[in-house]
Amino acid sequence: MKPFYYLTALVACFIIAIATKAQNRSGVDSTGLPGDNFSLQGALAMFKKASSPEDLEKLLNSEDNHVNNLDLNKDGDIDYIRVIDKSDKEAHAFVLQAVISKKESQDIAVIELEKTGDTTAMLQIIGDEDIYGEQVIVEPGGGGDEEAFIYNENDNSFAGGPNADFENFNPRVVVNVWYWPSVRFVYTPAYRPWVSPWKWHHYPGWWRPWRPLTWHVWHPFHRGYHAHSGIVHTHRVIHAHRVYSPHRVTSVTVTTRHAAAVGRYKVNPGRTKAKTTSGNPGGNKGKRH
Repeated sequence: MKPFYYLTALVACFIIAIATKAQNRSGVDSTGLPGDNFSLQGALAMFKKASSPEDLEKLLNSEDNHVNNLDLNKDGDIDYIRVIDKSDKEAHAFVLQAVISKKESQDIAVIELEKTGDTTAMLQIIGDEDIYGEQVIVEPGGGGDEEAFIYNENDNSFAGGPNADFENFNPRVVVNVWYWPSVRFVYTPAYRPWVSPWKWHHYPGWWRPWRPLTWHVWHPFHRGYHAHSGIVHTHRVIHAHRVYSPHRVTSVTVTTRHAAAVGRYKVNPGRTKAKTTSGNPGGNKGKRH
């Protein structure tokens, strides 16, 4: 019986080791920062799907879409994400902002959009440095269903070109987002910039907060969004970024709670350092709430 017992124990240990290794592999992208629990790629996918900024807000706060897994105030419930449009002429900055408490809010990311021609527009989403450790820039690419054009960083010009493929994501290929329903909507003459009316303990009737998932459970849900966008290292949407910067909002509670994790990350940063098209590092200070 002893040989059989030892064999069973050995097999059990082997299975546990494989499971642990697989679990560790599934968390390979984890940074320990709050940004691990909000998908920038997923937010872009929701913006593409949305019919308006108001509809975008609803999609971001729908549990089934698995874009938001944030609980920044640690109350055990998912944080509500509101959308606020800061605009100037042809530039729009759609702020994705978490409601933390009665007095505090925290910017999670901003979708920056600019019209570049009669039927062309480009956008990027910028993850906030307090949430991601540094500014993380994501832009659409891949999927094969957008009209794309190539951006020449040397002379700030555009030329016709093929769409980007995610596996070989080329930051010089920029997707024309003009035909996205939400983009067409905000450039109609009747559009008025959307400012979410919701605040702490005053939420839409359709919203029901849910318990956040652990990293290993939540992470696989949003991996599919990565096939249609990628991280780049250059700010292209310059005017919209300047429109947004003076309005950036940060939470003392959030920055204090995650200061150690952000500090460790900045000592050993990722490879997503933001630059403008002129080569200067992107960055801004935020209003403290």
